[in-house]
Order: sequence, then structure tokens, then C-alpha cells
Amino acid sequence: MQIVKRLGRCDRLYTTKSTAPRERFLSWSNLQPTASSLQPKNADALYLVDASVFIFRAYYSVPLTLTDADGQPVNAVHGFGRFIGDLIEHESPRHIAVAFDESLTSSFRNKLYPAYKANREPAPLELQRQFAWCRDLCRAYGLADFSSDQYEADDLIGTLVTRARERGKRTIVITRDKDLSQLIRPGDVYWDYIGEARYQYDDIPERFGVLPERMADFLALTGDAVDNIQGVPGIGKKTAATLLKDYESLEDLYENLDAILKLKIRNAGFVVGQLRDYRDAAFLARQLTAIACDAPIQSEFAHLQRRPLDLRALGKLYDTLGFGPLLRNQAQRIVAKYTA
Repeated sequence: MQIVKRLGRCDRLYTTKSTAPRERFLSWSNLQPTASSLQPKNADALYLVDASVFIFRAYYSVPLTLTDADGQPVNAVHGFGRFIGDLIEHESPRHIAVAFDESLTSSFRNKLYPAYKANREPAPLELQRQFAWCRDLCRAYGLADFSSDQYEADDLIGTLVTRARERGKRTIVITRDKDLSQLIRPGDVYWDYIGEARYQYDDIPERFGVLPERMADFLALTGDAVDNIQGVPGIGKKTAATLLKDYESLEDLYENLDAILKLKIRNAGFVVGQLRDYRDAAFLARQLTAIACDAPIQSEFAHLQRRPLDLRALGKLYDTLGFGPLLRNQAQRIVAKYTA
């Protein structure tokens, strides 16, 4: 079975003022590619959204002063809602799914390696209560959503990518997590929505250092401090990338350790020694960094077709959260666009 990890990062911040007196929001429209750079609509593609990236980013970008009637923050839902609305309005995806993470401590990786992600603090309480609303928002928008206490969002996305590929469908993975680049194959797109960049298969090595198929091995060698994965001490990104240009996997690499001494690698003897000493750590790390593409989720392709936006349900949610006209108006534009 293949397996993976999760990186939730908050990067550049964008805030602006709304015409509504209580609303400040994350302006995802600033991140839209220009009209000249937009690719043709991907009518046959499956769009897959890594929700945590955008929810965490919204939480740390939109002020906590955006609250509901009880004074509880609803900033992450607002920022995430703006992102989802912009995505639907600009891309018009026919098939789309959103994957959520549930827990830092209950996935199968924690059973393999109890220290996995043990260095991470839980999400702030003010954010934890907003995750359910983000899922409600997706459902009101007519989007399929998935989560699991045993599999991470990366695994759910990996499973959906694999099943779509079996049907001859391309995928567009919307994220900022480099781990998910390992899923990309010719025809697919890795979309760094926040960074305004879309990467196809041939672009991945230049962006991340190795071919998509070798990303899990790359991360196993370098380790990942964010997820508390050790890897092989002393092997950095440059060395790992060099090794994986000549060897297609950890197995291939370990079958040819002596040959590494002939490569143009600085301190090749030290590198070989570290690989020998930390062999078990490297293969354990690869179990943690490889995406599981066999999660037991219901994912018939027909279930991933975007359903009509439910304005009534969305309006009720926005009433509960105390949102003004900004997101409501966007939802009405989307409905008008697709019913015209």
C-alpha cells in the first residue's frame, strides 16, 4: 500500500475591506491568473481541493474580529468561502471534490510511527469550531466533500486521482503542499492557487527538484521537520535530488550504494555511510511520505459532479455566521451564470 503526509502552510497575506460594516475578508481574486494566462476550461478534468491549506491561510489572514452574533470568530469560514466562490465562479468545474483533515493523531501513520506530527500543536479552538461550517459551505455549493480519521486529506485526494485516472480523467490538484506533487502525471495539473502558478508534469522537477514519481523517496531521504520525520541525517535537498536523478527509487538506490561513490557528489563516502546506517529510517520515512491511493471512500465519478448551488442553505449558513452581502452576492452571480 502507498502512503503520505500533510503540510499546512500559511503564506502571503492579503486583506481588504468589504462594503459590509463588519466584514474584512481575504481577497482571493487578487490571486486569479490574468485573462491571458488562463488555460482553456478543463471540462473533462476532476478538480481536487486540499481544504486545510486554504482554511488555515484564511484563519491567519482574516482578522479574528470577524465574528458571529455570539462574538465567536468566523474568519476562516469567510476566507474559505471567498476562495470556494472565486474558484467556482472563475473555473466552472463540472467535477470537483474537497478533502478535509480530521486529526493529527489518529491516522494509520501514527500507528506506524507514534512520533509522527507529535511536534505539532492542535489547531486553535477558535479555528476548530469553524471546520464543520467550512464543510457545510461546500455542501451548500454542491461540492462533494471527504474526510477520514484514518487517512489524511492527501490520501483522499490520492485515491480520487487514482480512480479518476482509471476512468481516463485528468486531475487538477489545488494545494500548496509539495507532497501532493507526487500524484501528477502527464495531463494533470498541480495548481498552486495562492502562488498563481500551475505546474504540469514536466514542470514538477524544476519546481520541487525531482520527478513526481520520486517525490516520496526524496522526502524520505531529506526528512521533514514539519511532520517530525527524520529521514537520513546529513542528506539535504540537493544531494537527494542528485541521487534520484540517477536512481528511480529507494530500492534502486540501495541496490547500488557502491556505485554512488563514483557520482559527482560532495562527500560521497559520508553519504554512502549515512545511507547504510539509516536504511531502516529511510524506508520507514518513505511509508510516511508516500500517498495512500487506496483509502476506503465512496467516490463513484458521478458523485463528484458539481450539484446546483443551494442558495437557501447557503443563505441560512451565512445568516448563522452573520455574513454581509459580499459572499451572498457572489453566490447569486454564480447561480445566475449557470441558469441563464
